[in-house]
Amino acid sequence: MEYYFIGIKGTGMASLACMLYDLGYQVSGSDLEKHFFTEEELRKRNIEIKPFDPANIHDNMNVIIGNAFLDDFPEVQAAHNNPTCVCRRYQYFVGDFLKDYHLVCAAGSHGKSTTTGMLAKMLQGIGETGWLIGDGEGHITKDTQYFALEADEFRRHFLAYHPEYAIITNVDIDHVDYFKDKADYRSAYEQFSDNVTKGIVIYGEDPEARLCQLNPAVPHYWYGVKDDDDIQAVNCVETNEYMEYDVLFQKKMFGHFRFTLVGHHLLLNSLATIGVGILLGMKPETIQEHLGEFTGVKRRFEIEYDGDNIYVSDYAHHPTEVGVTLDAARKRWPDRKIVCVFKPHRASRVKYFADDFAEKLRKADKIYLCDFTSIDDKQDGTNIDITYLQKRIPESVVLTEDEKGAALLAKEKPAVFMFLSSKDIYWLADLVKKAK
Repeated sequence: MEYYFIGIKGTGMASLACMLYDLGYQVSGSDLEKHFFTEEELRKRNIEIKPFDPANIHDNMNVIIGNAFLDDFPEVQAAHNNPTCVCRRYQYFVGDFLKDYHLVCAAGSHGKSTTTGMLAKMLQGIGETGWLIGDGEGHITKDTQYFALEADEFRRHFLAYHPEYAIITNVDIDHVDYFKDKADYRSAYEQFSDNVTKGIVIYGEDPEARLCQLNPAVPHYWYGVKDDDDIQAVNCVETNEYMEYDVLFQKKMFGHFRFTLVGHHLLLNSLATIGVGILLGMKPETIQEHLGEFTGVKRRFEIEYDGDNIYVSDYAHHPTEVGVTLDAARKRWPDRKIVCVFKPHRASRVKYFADDFAEKLRKADKIYLCDFTSIDDKQDGTNIDITYLQKRIPESVVLTEDEKGAALLAKEKPAVFMFLSSKDIYWLADLVKKAK
């Protein structure tokens, strides 16, 4: 069977392509010729990546379409116009592909990639586990029984998934080009809860989550650090090197856990993951052994040391994510200068959250902003540039993504450089290292 991916370098798309290849299928695809970090695993497998061209589509292909490419995109049109091709959007293919596994999903506005990575580690304690994470990572074997999946709420795509268990890390409104308001955003999670068959673990300190009318036929468990949470972290110790805490499940001691992770958001992500382990009947020592191996996922607080400088790449693209990521950096390196380089995704998000972005970005000592360049940044007609945000942060500097911009950043050395974006700006760090 031949699979062809339109937009094969997309994070989920690249992961899925590698998984199908590893299962023995013929896989190829198309994308922009510029380098993306996701293509490394594709190239290791010699998966062919072609420039976009409608002529790439031929008879009897199974075509998987990335969601950045609308129905009027030439390759998409060619696939739909060929009656011998089977065409499916990414999420619908994934939903059907995973229906025979013990599926556990991580959903939520923020933290779902990291939480999926944590689930992938923990679930290996009970059986052969696969995973598909929005950081370009995917894994599956012919013996896979359990599967950890990142479930993205974008345009309600996660409604294509039917997990046994699900984590909802928060219901903090996003994708404002599609969702009308907070109630509409909540309704997507309410619909998603109807797809879950065995149990939901949901963040108790999120007021929007507490407003959700979840599926009454499936038990749900609140997690957090408050006394009204079903899965509660108590006796918490958080340092710039590790965290440890006890877990109460419905007011009864379950176990003690210690992880080499920094940042309160990671405490909450790990607590939610432990909650799923409890529902699956796992022992605390098994959870500790396997979850304790988690060190992070790609593009989520990835750290590189270079002499007196530290370079961190993170996917943060929503003001809440920007805030917690910069807080984690401050906790980890309290005495260092923190320089933030932020490239936004989607003009509508920046317009809606501009004041919040400005507040959160000011947690850094110096702020540099990159302009919109992605194919879908202004797809909904929102026509602003980066100065819309820069005007709210007068001390910030608009940065060009080239050697000139890197030279400007290099003047900040020594520093902790935070590259925050869902887009591919991390190659700038290499230019900064070389610049004098």
